[in-house]
Amino acid sequence: MLGLQFETATSWAEIAKNDLRQILTDHAFAEQKAAANATSIIINYSEETELVQEMALIAIEEMQHFKMVHDIMVKRGMTLGQGTKNDYALHLQSFFPKTKDRLESLIQRLLIAGLIEARSCERFKVFSENMEDAELSKFYLDLMASEANHYATFLNFARKYQDKEIVNKKWKGLLEYEAEFMKSRGIKAKVHG
Repeated sequence: MLGLQFETATSWAEIAKNDLRQILTDHAFAEQKAAANATSIIINYSEETELVQEMALIAIEEMQHFKMVHDIMVKRGMTLGQGTKNDYALHLQSFFPKTKDRLESLIQRLLIAGLIEARSCERFKVFSENMEDAELSKFYLDLMASEANHYATFLNFARKYQDKEIVNKKWKGLLEYEAEFMKSRGIKAKVHG
């Protein structure tokens, strides 16, 4: 699915189902971070009109998703817990060498964001298919399409700003790197945990 090279085991869904407050809190903060990333791209690449317009739409949609998750929590008598560092995103960022080149930095950010969206989409699919809770199952199934669209948007922009073959090579390497990391995951009630 989406080029991912490692599939999440259904055992992760069991862990997530058994700690709904934690998975929902983590998901809410993941949506906030995605909105912040899109906003940061706007700030740093404000001269790229098409990119700015698409990132604005993504930032708005991600904050809408945050509110939807938070509304579910409130409805179920939960309060939003504390956010934690996203060690998954930090690990992906360590794949690429640090660069001061603006274009290269943009490509790296787009590819990492695309992979985060792809993995979120895959995890939401696993969660929705292994959930007896009808409301949450439908909610996560509905979110899958949005995550897939965001994934495609980020990847398409990377291919717009840099030669497609170069981007595809970077993407392939990042996918392999992520797959190795994911082999040790699936043990926490976190979207990427």
